[in-house]
Amino acid sequence: MQWLKRVGYYLVGLTLGCLVVLFIWKGKDVSFDYGMDARTLKTIRIKKRLFSENALKVLANSEIDTATIAAILVHGDVNFGKSKPRLKPCAEYFITGKDSLKHIDLYVIRCDSTATVDKIFIK
Repeated sequence: MQWLKRVGYYLVGLTLGCLVVLFIWKGKDVSFDYGMDARTLKTIRIKKRLFSENALKVLANSEIDTATIAAILVHGDVNFGKSKPRLKPCAEYFITGKDSLKHIDLYVIRCDSTATVDKIFIK
């Protein structure tokens, strides 16, 4: 009986603790980006976004816009095989779109304060 009482107290405390944490974090814009893709895309998204002349030409001549680019930077996949993440001073990343945006690939150069969309590939 003593053991059942301890488990009950533990479960009550755990539940109350989870509710407190949920209440605190509910009003905040908190994200848990632990994967390599998620961390890379987040660091690109939070920097000032620039577009190269080549990327601007593709945007002007195609049906995609900067909202589509932003969607790819939220839900895309980083292909680390085609990327150069350790390049100094600015790392370079090859990002592919998911689902309905699979036909669009981005080549992004991420520096300390800016992220430049260098090339846009439409298949």
